[in-house]
Amino acid sequence: MRALISVSDKSGVVNFSKELVNLGYEIISTGGTYKALQEAGIAVIEANEVTKFPECFEGRVKTLNPYIHGGILHRRDKQSHLDQAKELGVEGIDLVCVNLYPFKATIEKTDDFEEIIENIDIGGPAMVRSAAKNFDSVIIITDVADYDLVLSNLKNNTNTVEFRRDMMIKAYEHTASYDSMIANYMNKRFNNGFGEKQFIVGNKVFDTRYGENPHQKGALYEFDNHFSTKFKTLKGEASFNNMGDISGAAKIASAFGADNAIAIVKHGNPCGFAIKDTLLESYTEALKCDPVSAFGGVVAVNGIVELDLAKKMNEIFLEVIFAADFTEEAISELSRKQRIKLFSQGTQKLEMANDPINFKIVDGGFVFQDSDAVGANEVKNAELKTSRCAIEQELKDMEIAYKIASLTKSNCVVYVKNSAMVAVGMGMTSRVDAAKAALRKAADMGIDTTGSALASEAFFPFRDSIDAAAEAGVKCVIEPGGSVRDDEVIAAANEYGMALYFSGVRHFLH
Repeated sequence: MRALISVSDKSGVVNFSKELVNLGYEIISTGGTYKALQEAGIAVIEANEVTKFPECFEGRVKTLNPYIHGGILHRRDKQSHLDQAKELGVEGIDLVCVNLYPFKATIEKTDDFEEIIENIDIGGPAMVRSAAKNFDSVIIITDVADYDLVLSNLKNNTNTVEFRRDMMIKAYEHTASYDSMIANYMNKRFNNGFGEKQFIVGNKVFDTRYGENPHQKGALYEFDNHFSTKFKTLKGEASFNNMGDISGAAKIASAFGADNAIAIVKHGNPCGFAIKDTLLESYTEALKCDPVSAFGGVVAVNGIVELDLAKKMNEIFLEVIFAADFTEEAISELSRKQRIKLFSQGTQKLEMANDPINFKIVDGGFVFQDSDAVGANEVKNAELKTSRCAIEQELKDMEIAYKIASLTKSNCVVYVKNSAMVAVGMGMTSRVDAAKAALRKAADMGIDTTGSALASEAFFPFRDSIDAAAEAGVKCVIEPGGSVRDDEVIAAANEYGMALYFSGVRHFLH
């Protein structure tokens, strides 16, 4: 039996090779792997002894040879293949262990195109694909985490075709994601990220209980390792819908740096938000905005949940709490509610992946775009359009309202007072309806909106939204501007003595 081992990630390869030798395998290797095994005292055959051809072109060609690929690919169940292998002097290779040149690490550390090109693996993917194609007879290993699994199956005579098939699938996933990464990088470098093909690749983290509805299957996938390293299940099982709400709530709660921000989300939209001196105060104020919708909602906490906050949260039914972390006492307290789900990042404050891309499924395909985000100085640099300026607290409220609006389904308006959201209208077919719906709900809750700041994620097409805001006592408004009736809107704001700012940037969320 023969094993071909050629790896960039050499962790665990020496012990793996020793175990294979003990099981009766001859080891063939190349380059740095050959040197590492030889120095470890392992009997190893250099690949050029098999190929009868030297490595050449600065290592670009090592294993692209019929003695290698013939040894991997010839079928052991066909006598004609066995006869031809014997005639050509091709010896079988029964196990291939390959992981590829570190392209991802290379593009993260350098912009040197020549170095990047040299870190595109050719021989490695070819061997992986060959071994995977002949999985009926050959074991293919592409992940160092599988070494123990492979050895266990070899030692226990469980090297079944089903096992090799699983390894085959994993191998093709590996080469597909590798090639996708290269193609996406090249399109980003030369075609602004919008090439003729767009590849979206994710690694499975876990199955959700089901999809959006019980008759649908669902699972969570990650682009890099964000969820693997920053999503810890403390209690319960995350559903498909939970993950969407957690993402929306966390984006809002984390949008204000180290502030003690808490966001409450229901069905993808915020129904409560506040920043106060303590997380307990923030939650208490956030809950006032819409305690009816908050029932069964998802809460994101930009900080560590302690016992006092946990007790307050337990006063109503919350489906999910996602926080930077929890104290043991808080977990114990919250766990008294049987149906609650708790997830954390194991951090001090929420840390977002800030994905650079965004896409949406449409019938027959998907639309793809750069991700949207409020710029660091976008609100600070907004242009004052009226005679009245906002005072310091109004500026803070305006920033909060504007950021929340950018993360709320359009058409939307957001009202914030003393660093807490007091009214929100979202997902409406007209902006004035959004404004009126928000204020009507605030009135139902007995919330005084006098002195609040109002943000809209897109321009006001008419002055009617300003009229409604004035009736609610709004003193400060921020919107992108850009309507043919901007002059009417500005005139209305001046008429009511409001401060009106244009950011110049629209933040639709559909």
